Amino acid sequence: MRKLILMLGVPIDDLTPAEALNRLEMFIENGRATGKNHQIATVNADFVVKAMSDPELRGILLESDMATADGMPLVWGARKLGVQLQDRVTGADMVPALSQRAAEKGYSIYFLGAAPGVAARAAEILQAQNPGLKIAGIYSPPKSSLLEMDTSVVDRVRAAKPDILLVAFGNPKQEKWIAMHRHNLSVPVMIGVGGTFDFIVGKTKRAPVWMQRAGLEWLFRLLHEPRRLWKRYVVDMGGFGLFFVRQWWAMRQGNWPQVLLPRTDLVMVAGTAVLNLFGSLNRSNYAAFMN
Repeated sequence: MRKLILMLGVPIDDLTPAEALNRLEMFIENGRATGKNHQIATVNADFVVKAMSDPELRGILLESDMATADGMPLVWGARKLGVQLQDRVTGADMVPALSQRAAEKGYSIYFLGAAPGVAARAAEILQAQNPGLKIAGIYSPPKSSLLEMDTSVVDRVRAAKPDILLVAFGNPKQEKWIAMHRHNLSVPVMIGVGGTFDFIVGKTKRAPVWMQRAGLEWLFRLLHEPRRLWKRYVVDMGGFGLFFVRQWWAMRQGNWPQVLLPRTDLVMVAGTAVLNLFGSLNRSNYAAFMN
């Protein structure tokens, strides 16, 4: 069963990095045995804001098999709402750890997206760090809209038959691309990794560890790339703060926001309540559960 919290209508799995890695391994083994595929999202505050105004993206996240907290604002926000996220699980940390596990278990990885040469260099670095890592394929398609994207991409991935597909198109394009094609690809695990390849090759610098632990990685990146990131971190983060305060206030008043849940899941509400249900989480069914 999944332990989820709902952040402005977006589900976030309550996992440690180690638990996330073990779940990915379980998904891979399950996919190998049954042919089932699993979509994974690493969700940050910018992601949540976009999902609030993009029903398609919100639906994809609700149907995802794992959605991790990629950033301290989500961890802090959860605490203010009275629930506890154990830790953040970022794409930049997940991919190196998953590559190590893949080398140990014999899983193959396909690197898709990023700027020309970046995915290839990222694969080379990870392979050097993890001898025996199987690279199923590497492809950086030309920039285009989702609907205009080269149709050969699906054929390339299908022919490679990887165990893991890392998609670096940026959100929400990568999530929509995976959702659009996941049922045509026999890939056990597909993950939208955003700018993770850029971190691996050193094109984008990560904040010092102390800033990461303090939740200040966003500030480090903003200071280094102000022209590219000011909208994401100033405008969108401001929007996240505004919407978050509205949810917090509604919860204090007892007016629970209507939030759709995918299938049947284990959901953390108000810190300790665990609810299994179909449909939506609202004030009436929450009250019935508590009684």
